[in-house]
Amino acid sequence: MGKKVTPYKDSRLSKKEQVTQMFDTISEKYDGLNRVISFGIDVKWRKKVVDILSEKSPNSILDIATGTGDLAINLVKTGADKIVGLDISPGMLEVGKRKVAAKKLHKTIEMVEGDSEKLPFADNSFDAVTVAFGVRNFESLKKGLAEIYRVLAPKGTFVVLETSVPTKSPYKQGYSFYTKNILPIIGKLFSKDRSAYAYLSESASVFPHGEAFNNILREIGFIEVGNRPQTFGVASIYVATKK
Repeated sequence: MGKKVTPYKDSRLSKKEQVTQMFDTISEKYDGLNRVISFGIDVKWRKKVVDILSEKSPNSILDIATGTGDLAINLVKTGADKIVGLDISPGMLEVGKRKVAAKKLHKTIEMVEGDSEKLPFADNSFDAVTVAFGVRNFESLKKGLAEIYRVLAPKGTFVVLETSVPTKSPYKQGYSFYTKNILPIIGKLFSKDRSAYAYLSESASVFPHGEAFNNILREIGFIEVGNRPQTFGVASIYVATKK
């Protein structure tokens, strides 16, 4: 499963409460941070998620940990009639709502505040569920994945985009140098909340990726599980199906 990492090591708050506080704090600068730390490649990764789901033609999609709505907005291209973006951070959702309104997508996209481990939806509610850079923030990974399985319709598709750690040289060494030496500098430029950016890096390094995460998905009950490493393995796209 991977070591538990929280943003503020001296806090008495739960991981869930800390993550909410952290993203509220950095919400206004989050989009810019994503572009910088990934050199803009995260845009390409999200497009691949959209391409995967476009082949499935889902009518309804739930985007969990939607944040500022980047993926939810891109998912409009799948042709889905209904897209729900859910996040636990009011600050991130507020930014997302402004983006949805600016693009006049409010009839298709609904932004909802909610907990990924207690989803406010009935069983079998969505044809597809997505999570981009969010599963590592679940307080209980298995509980969150079980909730996703519950609300996903039979034969529905689950797609996860998450950071991972390269296993081959020289990418492994380059990734290690970047996360330990460069990423903290970027964090200081974006925010005074240095703990938040340290957490983003550390949580990615300890999260179970590749076949380890595939096995957890299978344990939950998903079938047709597979992962697709992106950009030398610094990210992975996982695709699974509900029975």
